[in-house]
Amino acid sequence: MEVTGKIKVINAEQQVSASFRKRELVVATEEQYPQFISINFVQDKCDLLNNYQAGEAVKVSINLRGREWVNPQGETKYFNDIQGWRIEKLQAEAPAAGMPAMPAAEAFAPATNFNEEEHDDLPF
Repeated sequence: MEVTGKIKVINAEQQVSASFRKRELVVATEEQYPQFISINFVQDKCDLLNNYQAGEAVKVSINLRGREWVNPQGETKYFNDIQGWRIEKLQAEAPAAGMPAMPAAEAFAPATNFNEEEHDDLPF
């Protein structure tokens, strides 16, 4: 799955335990009613955010994670997490950038190698 939008926030890396680290990214979608999506990058994926800053347009590849937890009172709780695993900068749309150049005016000149004496077999 993918989320596209502009970076709203990149939080500092958190060392949760001796062997686990995470970093949160918030992306604001660009639609009529923007959504602010919190995406967690964990372990070595935290480093992917080092070259990004607030305001940049990005596409983030994500996985949805869910888990079940039973508290000491025996109640079952469910938690969801959005984990990022890739991030790419989006380029501003430049209409002329990908368009091929227009052919020169000579390309539209009438054919000069046409022989009027040749007869074609077309029925119309």
